[in-house]
Amino acid sequence: MSFTRTLRAVGGVAAAGALLFTAAPTASADYIRDGQWALDAFNPQKVWKESTGKNVTVAVIDSGVNGDHVDLKGNVLPGKSFADGGGTADHESGDDHGTAMAALIAGHGHGPHHADGIMGLAPDAKILPIKRNESIGGDANNIDGPIRYAVDHGAKVINMSFAGPFALTETEKSAISYAVKKDVLLVAGSGNDGSGKPNYPAAAPGVLAVGAVAEDGNVLGESNYGPHIRLIAPGEKIYSAGTSMKYRQATGTSDSTAYVSAAAALVRSKFPDLTAGQVANRLTKTAITPDGKTGVTSPDPKYGYGVIRPYRALSENIPAGPKNGPLTMPKDTEPSAGAGAPGGSPSASSGAEESSGVSPLAVVGIAVGVLVVLGIVIGVIVAGKKRRNGPPPGGGGFGGPHGGAGVPPQYPGAYQQPGGPGGYQSAPPNYPPRQ
Repeated sequence: MSFTRTLRAVGGVAAAGALLFTAAPTASADYIRDGQWALDAFNPQKVWKESTGKNVTVAVIDSGVNGDHVDLKGNVLPGKSFADGGGTADHESGDDHGTAMAALIAGHGHGPHHADGIMGLAPDAKILPIKRNESIGGDANNIDGPIRYAVDHGAKVINMSFAGPFALTETEKSAISYAVKKDVLLVAGSGNDGSGKPNYPAAAPGVLAVGAVAEDGNVLGESNYGPHIRLIAPGEKIYSAGTSMKYRQATGTSDSTAYVSAAAALVRSKFPDLTAGQVANRLTKTAITPDGKTGVTSPDPKYGYGVIRPYRALSENIPAGPKNGPLTMPKDTEPSAGAGAPGGSPSASSGAEESSGVSPLAVVGIAVGVLVVLGIVIGVIVAGKKRRNGPPPGGGGFGGPHGGAGVPPQYPGAYQQPGGPGGYQSAPPNYPPRQ
C-alpha cells in the first residue's frame, strides 16, 4: 500500500473549517486498509523509520482482547480478567471494543507485506489485555485492580478508552498514584457527550486526557472538553478489528485515545530514558491546533495542545523538560507534582520545580548539624597538629584516598540541581536509569 496522506496544518483564521488532514487516493489489497484515513494521516512509513513501539508493553484496560485475531496474533499477552470469575483476558466475546483499541495500537495487518487488515500505529508493541469488572458503560470505574496489575506486569503505557461521571474512589486514586510513582503513562478518553462535564478517569490528576478530532480537522462534536484535556487525535469513522465481526467502524474518543497511547509507545520505545511526563511533553510540544498553531503554552479546553504528530514527536530536538511534563499530579506524589501542573500558571509551577521542598525547621536542623560537624572537624585538626601526625593511612587527605567525603558520588533526585529552568537544571545524562 502507498501511504500518501499526511497530517499538515493550514494556517489562517479566515479559512473556516480548514483541513488538518489531506487525502490522496491509496491502493491496497482490501478496503479496510484503504479506509484507515487516520493512519495515513500520520505518514506511518516515516514514523516507523524512527520507531515501531518495540520493547514497549501497552496495557489495554477494557473488555478483553481477541488475541487470535489475524491482525493481532502474536502481539497479545495473556493478561488478566477482573470479571467473569477471573482468568486471562486474551479473548473477547460479545463486545468488540477492547480488540478494536488493541488493533489501533499494535495491529500488524496480514497477508503479503502485511498490506491487508488493520495496521496499528505501534505495530511492534505488545498488548497486555485487562478486563474490567464492568466493561464500557458500567456503573463504576473499577480501575484500581486493573491499573495495579498493569503496572506490576511491565506496562509502560496504560490505555483507558472509557469514561464515566463517577468520581474516583480512594482506592482508585491510590492506584493512579501508584502508576505515576512507577513511571507509567496513563491515557484516557474524555467521553462522547459533547459536554464540559468532567468524566473519569480522564479528569483525574495523573492521567493524560484525550479528545477527538474529525477528518475535516475540527474537534469532534461529541468530544467532551474541559481544562484537563491535553491532546486530541483522530476519532471519526475509524476502522478497527473486531470479534463478533472481523472489522468494525466507530466514532468517538475511544479511538483517539488508542492512537495517543500508540504514539506514547513509539516515543517510549525510542527514548526509554524519558519519564512518563517527558513522553507526554514530546507529544504536546509537537502537537498542532486545528487552526494551524504549534507550541501553544496553555491547553485549550476543546483541543488541549492540539493533534498529535508522532513523526515530529520522534524526530524533533525537544528538551526533556520537567519530570511530570504537562501532567497534573495526584497530591500524594508531591512535591514533584508541582513541575507538571497544567496551564503553566505561576501558582501551578511554583512547587517542586522552583523549591527544594525543605521546611524551615529542616533548614535550622541542618544548620545546627553543620555547626556540630565543623566543631568536631576543627577539634580533630587541632588534635592532629598537636600530635604532629599526617593524614590517615591511604594518602589523599582526610575523608578517603581521593580526598572526598568518603562516600561514592550520588546523583540527587531528578531536577534538583541549582541552575536550570525554575531554579534547577536537568538531571545528568541517562538519569533516571533506562527502564
